[in-house]
Amino acid sequence: MVNIPKTRKTYCPGKCNKHTVHKVSQYKVGKPSVFAQGKRRYDRKQKGFGGQTKPVFHKKAKTTKKIVLRLECTECQKKHQQAIKRCKHFELGGDKKAKGATAY
Repeated sequence: MVNIPKTRKTYCPGKCNKHTVHKVSQYKVGKPSVFAQGKRRYDRKQKGFGGQTKPVFHKKAKTTKKIVLRLECTECQKKHQQAIKRCKHFELGGDKKAKGATAY
């Protein structure tokens, strides 16, 4: 289980060019565009008779995704992303675990 605080003091590559406090959020994939070239090409190819024209991927091997943090500078509002390792459970701003405490 990974627990990350909602604010983090880290380097700002924007106008600040120094370490500042950043707001941390989790990156989410946006809604796919209907007008993207690949989607238009795929929809045109799928039209009419003939069934599925492109291969459908079934051999999924990974059980987790890499977590991407979206960091926003509180001074200049510049946003940048930082990938962390894979994990099954991710928490943002949860309770801190006490030192030496065991999880039951």
